[in-house]
Amino acid sequence: MLFLYFFLAAAITVAAAVKLSTYADVISMKSKWGGLMVGTILLAGATSLPEVTTSITAVALNNPDIAVGNVLGSNMFNLLIIAAFDMCYRKEKLFSRTAMSHTYTATLGIFLSLMVLAALFIRTDLSLFGIGLDALLILAVYVLGMYVINRFSEADIPEEEKEEELSPSYALSLRHAKIGFFIAAIVILLAGSLLTITGDQIAAVTGLGSSFVGSFLIAASTSLPEAIAVLIALQLQNHNLALGSILGSNLFNMILLAVSDIAYFSGPIIAASSASHQITAAAVTILAAIVLFSILRGRKRFFRLYTWPSALLIVIYFISSYLIFVY
Repeated sequence: MLFLYFFLAAAITVAAAVKLSTYADVISMKSKWGGLMVGTILLAGATSLPEVTTSITAVALNNPDIAVGNVLGSNMFNLLIIAAFDMCYRKEKLFSRTAMSHTYTATLGIFLSLMVLAALFIRTDLSLFGIGLDALLILAVYVLGMYVINRFSEADIPEEEKEEELSPSYALSLRHAKIGFFIAAIVILLAGSLLTITGDQIAAVTGLGSSFVGSFLIAASTSLPEAIAVLIALQLQNHNLALGSILGSNLFNMILLAVSDIAYFSGPIIAASSASHQITAAAVTILAAIVLFSILRGRKRFFRLYTWPSALLIVIYFISSYLIFVY
């Protein structure tokens, strides 16, 4: 029954994510934001709602490993998603048809991952207002980084890309899209709580351990909205929405460490988590660097062996997952 409830929650999450992505596409076309900003902020935040409920619920269950593992594992899985779709849609050359502003988002993601990795090695007990100093620094860098990105980056979308972003979903009104987006986000939020509760029980019953379950099973399931968001965005030819939703979601997930730390009363949550998360944090950093390289490389006109960075990313992901499992 545990697995039945788990997969039922995952199915509900997928269904809601399909609607969420469609509404986000309409908002990006009919509002002033565009695919880059809607993907990086609006869609990324909404698809990260399962991670929010997962982390908070894990803290309530006094399981910091699932809370931290969910954040890092989700980021790791999100990067696998964009690589897998880049392979499947290799003829479209995803990374060559997105705004260069994504390089700022990718760079910030790498820096935040390095900060988490350093915090996992240092494991300080220093706190401020009951929140770990490491988590507060990560939150501060996120806020500063997003301010810089929003102020200095512009949606550098080629004219042909703007034309391709038109889709049949334009028939929906902007008001209808906003209401539908909000409802779908609430459904995803509720489904995320069920995923966490059942995942915690699965970890106890199977003996797999909270670190592995949090970094792999729950992280993969809570990343389903991101996977569906990317698929729908690519089908709608909205490449900036696809990449922005992944990179933005990874940034948003990082501030969940601070949110979880606020709710965790036994000390800094990063220091209380397993050392095995060092592997996950290192893997996220490496995978994010590959994505940044792909964005920079994608602007060139020479596309021979275009998919090798994505193929390498997929290989590193599975090697890292194995190392987490055997740690």
